[in-house]
Amino acid sequence: MLKPKHHKIRKPMRTISGITPVAVMLPPRKCEHGNCVYCPSLNVPQSYTPRSPVVMRAMRVKYDAYKQVKERLKVFEAMGHPTDKIELIIMGGTFLEYPKKFQYKFVRSCYDGLNRKISKNLEEAKKRNEKAKHRCVALCIETRPDVCSKFINRLGEFGATRVELGVQIIDDKIYRKVKRGHTVQDVVKATGNLKDAGFKVGYHIMPGLPGSDLKKDIKLFKKLFSDERFKPDQLKLYPCQVMPGSELENWYWRKKFKPYTKEETEKILTEMMKAVPRYCRVMRVMREIPPEYIVAGTIKIDLRKSIEEEFKKNNVRLKEIRYREIGFAKDFDLDLGLKITKYKASRGDEYFLEIVNKDDILFGLLRLRIKKDLGIVRELHVYGQTLKLGEKIETSTPKGVLREHVLNSMLYKGQHRGFGKWLMKQAEEICFQEKIKKLKVISGVGVREYYEKLGYHLEDEYMVKRLRSF
Repeated sequence: MLKPKHHKIRKPMRTISGITPVAVMLPPRKCEHGNCVYCPSLNVPQSYTPRSPVVMRAMRVKYDAYKQVKERLKVFEAMGHPTDKIELIIMGGTFLEYPKKFQYKFVRSCYDGLNRKISKNLEEAKKRNEKAKHRCVALCIETRPDVCSKFINRLGEFGATRVELGVQIIDDKIYRKVKRGHTVQDVVKATGNLKDAGFKVGYHIMPGLPGSDLKKDIKLFKKLFSDERFKPDQLKLYPCQVMPGSELENWYWRKKFKPYTKEETEKILTEMMKAVPRYCRVMRVMREIPPEYIVAGTIKIDLRKSIEEEFKKNNVRLKEIRYREIGFAKDFDLDLGLKITKYKASRGDEYFLEIVNKDDILFGLLRLRIKKDLGIVRELHVYGQTLKLGEKIETSTPKGVLREHVLNSMLYKGQHRGFGKWLMKQAEEICFQEKIKKLKVISGVGVREYYEKLGYHLEDEYMVKRLRSF
């Protein structure tokens, strides 16, 4: 692979949101509840295919977590991406159902891969990562709603900051039909428990399941944001596809199930994208499944691009986060302000703080949750192309549109301008006004040093600060 020229990055979209994502795949293991009707049986991690890029990378190193992380960092470095601020993503099945000893070893190996050094245990690996060259600033774990509530404390021990739940649809009748193995109440309970512990919560949503239709999918999708029991922070929209080896394939050939057409899929995704509120980010649209593993259903994996182009052509402005991120903007104004959205969710008050300009382009955000006498920052994120730790940018650019050479070099539209400190200060002020005396932050291991500089200290896996009068 050719190394890019100075300040040039190959495939810059991969780190355009301010962090470098490193996905690590678990070895194959059957879910304890059995198979959902739509899951394939292909002797690879549940719901994936042998040709999925992350599976192919994992198979090459026999699913060794240390080697997966090491090899992925090597590729990003060769492409010119900074690898100082890493988001680890553990994929491939219900991780929390794996043997307990395996879980701790796997997570430790992920940190060891970042540290480039083998540790005796998880705590030692985490401690080393606080000052490592490749720091874990966020850790995401995918799991099922009925499993995660039992292991909230363990997620904290791992250093997790985000949890993605396989929700699919909030309908118990459909859950039974597709043999999902959990209930809507499990989703409600998991969502509330995770938010109370400070985690950022993502839902995987699957329109087009057996027993649903366009009208029902839209109705239930809108309920995700009108019913305070849900209100996820992030979404992945994965329309149902028929895959080989699944029970759904038999239903399809027997004409008991028909997936959405390409036109229907575009219609449902369009309506869903328009319904997403400003505090939620649509992480991904469509699974990255090779066409040869799709028996029926839409094979076009870049539908998001064509749908968003249609929005822009018709001057439709989405509220969802990713659509508004500074990293995707070409021309923009730097006359910035703070916008605060308050909403009820899971029996608590959520404050969604944003640094935006007059065109609603998003530079940074913070999620603050207040419930009873507890304040907790669930996310602090500054957007723009990833910068190295400690790297500075030119700050003398005049108010208005950034100069041409800055735009062309992708350097650097949001990071390291003090936006994080600004947002944290505002969160502290809100807490003080609400008579909250102590503010907690759920922090990736590699960001603890940042919060220490803001007066926070480590306490039971959280960074904590006692608040004084402003």
